[in-house]
Amino acid sequence: MKIVLASGNAGKIKELQQMLAGLHVQVVPQRELDIDDIEETGLCFVENAILKARHAASISGMPAIADDSGLEVDLLQGAPGIFSARFSGEDASDRDNNQKLLDLLGDAPLHQRTARYQCVIVFMRHANDPTPIICQGSWEGYIAFTEKGDGGFGYDPLFYVQDLNCHAAEIDKQQKNLISHRGIAMRELLKKLTITKSLS
Repeated sequence: MKIVLASGNAGKIKELQQMLAGLHVQVVPQRELDIDDIEETGLCFVENAILKARHAASISGMPAIADDSGLEVDLLQGAPGIFSARFSGEDASDRDNNQKLLDLLGDAPLHQRTARYQCVIVFMRHANDPTPIICQGSWEGYIAFTEKGDGGFGYDPLFYVQDLNCHAAEIDKQQKNLISHRGIAMRELLKKLTITKSLS
C-alpha cells in the first residue's frame, strides 16, 4: 500500500519516514506527486492536519498522513502555536523564528520560559473519510537563552529538555523519536493502524 505524506517540510518528512519504516508501506511525500501545500486556514492543529491530509488524499487518490505541530510558550499565551513555522513572516527561516522568540522572551528567567511542542497526526483512508484517525503528542521543556546543537529543525536549538539537561537539537535522532511530541503521536497512530488492520 502507498500512503501520501502531506508535508513539504524536509525535516518533518525525514522524521516521519523514519517512524513509518516499520509499517511496511510505501510512504510518498506529496511533492513527488506534484501536490503543493494547502493554505493552513484552521484555528487549531487538528483542523490544519485534517485540511492537509484531505487535500493530499483528494489529489492523489491515496490514503494520506498529515502532521500539524508547533511550539506553545506559556509566557506568550501559547504563541507561536499554529503559526510556529511562520512566526516571523510567511517565508521565515528557522533562525528568524528563533530570534523573534528570543526577542519576545527577553531576560525572563528560565522558570518562566516553560513551553511544549505539540503534534497532531491525522490518517485519512480517502478524501471523504468521515472518521479520520487523530493522534496527539506533547513534549514539555523550556526556551533556553541561546541556541545549542546542530541536529533537528525548527525551534530544536532553543528547546531545553530538563530531564536530559540538553537542547532538542543535541539529542540523537533515535532517542528523539522515542520522546518527542511527534514520536508519541506516531506511536499512537501505528498502534491504531495495527488494530484497524487486524479487525478488517
